[in-house]
Amino acid sequence: MTKNQPRTSTRTGLDPDTVVRAALELLDEKGADGVSLRGIAERLGVRMNTVLWHAKTKARLLELMADAILAGIPLTDLPEPWDERVPELARRYRRCLLDHRDGAVVVAGTYAAEPATLAFAEVTVAALLDGGLDERQAAWAFWTVQYLVLGLTQEEQALAASADDHTLARALAPGGYPALSRVAPHLEDASFDERFEFGLSLLLHSLRTAPPGRT
Repeated sequence: MTKNQPRTSTRTGLDPDTVVRAALELLDEKGADGVSLRGIAERLGVRMNTVLWHAKTKARLLELMADAILAGIPLTDLPEPWDERVPELARRYRRCLLDHRDGAVVVAGTYAAEPATLAFAEVTVAALLDGGLDERQAAWAFWTVQYLVLGLTQEEQALAASADDHTLARALAPGGYPALSRVAPHLEDASFDERFEFGLSLLLHSLRTAPPGRT
């Protein structure tokens, strides 16, 4: 093979799982912006058309990556009481996202109706229904858990990747925002574990006390 000749695959059995694993390796090394179909092809030593054959589009690749990330959530050995099961699932979800660089960005940017994603949703919604919530309450509470986990984890991962200092205090220094100035140190608090548990406790308190159909 000459120096400028495109490489062809010397690997056998290339399949979507192999493509997704390569994509997750790129994600962990370079972040979400560093994941590309061309980069995956180079990593696997194949033509980009070969990657496209398995991933179809970048959007489809991201869906498969999101589902692969969620496949790392253990769904066994959960507490029996629903109001312990739900927060435990949320904690496992968050840990799984944190296992991958920009994991929350990838998952939040997709709507993957894939096996691992559906399995996590099934177990979580079942726990909420076990708590006596009606169907709409259970569905909306599930989304609320999702938003809490994804939003906070995105912030946490973005802060870890950024070399910039927070700018809120400087923005408030000229005045004009007395309420924000009072709470600014807490808004910039990087104690993500505590903030996460605080959010979970507020959510669980609301769910425990909400009468059916009145969330």
